[in-house]
Amino acid sequence: MSRRPMQEPTFLILTALAAGPQHGYGIITDVVQISGERVRLQAGTLYAALDRLQGEGLVEADREEVVDGRARRYYRLTSAGEARLAAEAEHLRRNVDTASSRLRARLRSAYSLKVATPGREFLGSAS
Repeated sequence: MSRRPMQEPTFLILTALAAGPQHGYGIITDVVQISGERVRLQAGTLYAALDRLQGEGLVEADREEVVDGRARRYYRLTSAGEARLAAEAEHLRRNVDTASSRLRARLRSAYSLKVATPGREFLGSAS
């Protein structure tokens, strides 16, 4: 059965939890770091995603602790979540390998054409 590709925020949340249980703010800061500061999850977005991921059996509550009078819930990746993240990472790796291979072939082809036709600066230029 084919699955839709995972949305990037979901991939990043699961990736953050692959390192071990984390609370919401820890996940948010980890996602910022993992994404090279491109993705900044809002708390509401994160908790909605965590609820959905719990419903799908990909994450579960690990434990709760009280810090400064506030409850802090930790989440962890389930074995199903680990398998889904691994499958998505493999899917992305295959796509990257294909794109890289095609780009290398394109560069080789462009280089061969340029070497074979001196005086032309780039492909498709008129003489």
